Amino acid sequence: MLLDVGGNGRGMVGIWGASGIGKTTIAKAIFNAVAHKFGGSCFLPNVRENSMPHGGLIQLQETLLQEILGGQKLKIASADKGISIIHKLLRHKKILLILDDVNQLEQLDNLAGVGWFGEGSRVIITTQDSGLLKCHGIELIYGVQKLFYYQALELFSLNAFRINEPPNDYLELAQRAIAFADGLPLALTILGSHLRNRDKTFWQVILDGFKGEPYTHIERILQKSYDALDDYAKEVFFDIACFFNGEKKDYVLRIVPKNCIEVLVDNAMITTEWDDRILMHDLLANLGKDIVHKESPNDPGQRSRLWFYEDVKQVLTKSTGTRNIKGIMVKLPEITFNPECFHNMVNLEIFINRNASLCGHINYLPNALRFIDWGRCQLQSLPPNFQGNRLVVLNMPHSDIKQLERFKHLRNLTSMNLSYCQFLEKIPDLSGIPNMKYLDLSECTRLVEVDGSVGLLDKLVELDLGGCSNLTRFATALRLKSLKKLDLRYCEGLESFPEIEVEMESLWSLDISGSGVRELPSSFAYLTGLGKLYLGGCFNLTRFVTSFRMKSLEELDLRDCKRLESFPEIEVEIESLRSLDISGSGIRELPPSIAYLTELRELYLNGCFNFTRFATAFRLKSLEILHLCDWERLESFPKSPLLSTNSNISFPLPIPLYCWSTLQELDLTGTNFVTLPECISKFVSLYMLYLRDCKSLLEIPQEACPPRVGRVFLDNCTSLDKIPKLPLSSKFAHLSLINCVRLRGYDIIENIFLDQVSVSSVSLSLCLSLYVIWLR
Repeated sequence: MLLDVGGNGRGMVGIWGASGIGKTTIAKAIFNAVAHKFGGSCFLPNVRENSMPHGGLIQLQETLLQEILGGQKLKIASADKGISIIHKLLRHKKILLILDDVNQLEQLDNLAGVGWFGEGSRVIITTQDSGLLKCHGIELIYGVQKLFYYQALELFSLNAFRINEPPNDYLELAQRAIAFADGLPLALTILGSHLRNRDKTFWQVILDGFKGEPYTHIERILQKSYDALDDYAKEVFFDIACFFNGEKKDYVLRIVPKNCIEVLVDNAMITTEWDDRILMHDLLANLGKDIVHKESPNDPGQRSRLWFYEDVKQVLTKSTGTRNIKGIMVKLPEITFNPECFHNMVNLEIFINRNASLCGHINYLPNALRFIDWGRCQLQSLPPNFQGNRLVVLNMPHSDIKQLERFKHLRNLTSMNLSYCQFLEKIPDLSGIPNMKYLDLSECTRLVEVDGSVGLLDKLVELDLGGCSNLTRFATALRLKSLKKLDLRYCEGLESFPEIEVEMESLWSLDISGSGVRELPSSFAYLTGLGKLYLGGCFNLTRFVTSFRMKSLEELDLRDCKRLESFPEIEVEIESLRSLDISGSGIRELPPSIAYLTELRELYLNGCFNFTRFATAFRLKSLEILHLCDWERLESFPKSPLLSTNSNISFPLPIPLYCWSTLQELDLTGTNFVTLPECISKFVSLYMLYLRDCKSLLEIPQEACPPRVGRVFLDNCTSLDKIPKLPLSSKFAHLSLINCVRLRGYDIIENIFLDQVSVSSVSLSLCLSLYVIWLR
């Protein structure tokens, strides 16, 4: 009720309560439930922590813009400029923004000012400080209360017994446990998980052990859960608390064993459910960081892990690190290295750089390193001493690296990201890296050659060479039995696709769009598990496949393949294919065997200027979306008794038969018929009808209107002088008549405003000098 998603205006809502009471859980549930109703959305977790480093607020502003604008990366010079940019770009956009764990007014002032966003926007703030919300002018505040007894008992039982209530013989012990947890969901979840599958003696010992300890209730519960972990799980717990909290699970699993993640999940120390990220509650993360800090309160060089900027700066500039350091994460801003800074850190396993500019020459890296994530690294090659025998992950995107000879024998390496490395010209023999699973070389625009050994890495799961525009020499053969994703998009210099020498049934996604590939080899048939195939924009492609037998294929994109003139015969029924796009291609016709695509939902044929005829048996019973923009040349079309013989059209209309009950969206933009054919009315499920830029269209007969149409677009139909009483069925319906200059005001008023009370919006820009009118 407080959020009022469908209401007008702009709204801010605060969620307030003690730590561990469930504020973030509530905010995530709201985000997952309603984010799709907004034009853009962003969830910023851990604002308190992420805003602490110098420049942290700027980074949060950049993340906010990137997520709401759909991946567009903007660089912000200062927080003040960020405010101006956010307001300028989002002031007309309806957005949902959630700021989690805010503790300072400055954070709100820089991330969510009043009136920054468009009408209908909603901002949700979670905090432990209700006064902060009031200072920002937020009046709608939801105070999260502790759980009542029966709610607490149920939550505890779900975690301790996997049922809604405890067994009778455990009831008394369960009541003691929930009394100690004091109604806090986090405490109930962790304590229940800790006691799961344990006998009553263990329960008794744990609950008795809480007595008299100098901590608050929840701190004791967290400490007990931590103490119960084995030594290796504790190390992983520290790594997540200090370095990986909030990171994608896939990213973390490249360095952390899956079974350790499962142990921490089972003990409710982390969750992995939201957005597939590793999430640790701030109370648990603070516990881990406090334990690490207590290892050496006054000398950061003696601790096992460093993440706080001032501590990292001291160690790297003054070379005060020791063999105790296992991991370092450095954040903004710039740090000037001492060239000897890593010499004493012989046990350093994890080094992560988050946007800091690290200046200075490094002549030594510890051989214990297992995880290097160092974007914008200024090193041109790895130091001579570095053997990398233990290295598992190497991420150096946007770096100056150019020499990879020392990368050739990293036998334990499983993941390497060298994307956007503009000085990289050649990838050497990789046969000495047999365990490679993930290789990202995308956007290396000077890369000319990738050694053929890459085609023999049988453990490789993902290979990304997208945007390597100068790549001319790739593997001649592929034997990648584990490969799931191959990206060669916009490799404009690559003219041939490798031979497939073994069945690669694991390959699910293949993107060759925008490349220079001329034809696909006959061995393409070995890709039996292919689900998504993108060939759009392959202007030189002249031959696809002669026969089509890809039974797992779900999406096929052949857009703008100008030189591709024929579509292959489909030899078997393919139930998996849902979307086919041949818009702008040179294909002349679709064969009768198109009927084998029995579950095809979307068909895009825009701008197929070479089309001369449709198959006479064009049966697509499941079709929901059909786009036929800019059709001008057809010699024949399907014959059917269901088509009206009175349809007055200036070209044969290629309507696929037998989809009368399923078609929901029809796009006839840019076609040149004079009147809409009556057969259109037979599409009883049609909701979206696009007739934009139909310059010859004079009228839409009443008999041609589909009964359930809800959104009709007639923009730039400059000859249109008559519209019917459209049966707009939905209260959210929209009719767009922009630049319909010949329509008379009387018709608009009589046929729309007076009779169509269900219309939600009508666009009339440049139509009788009217502008957008909103009804209701």
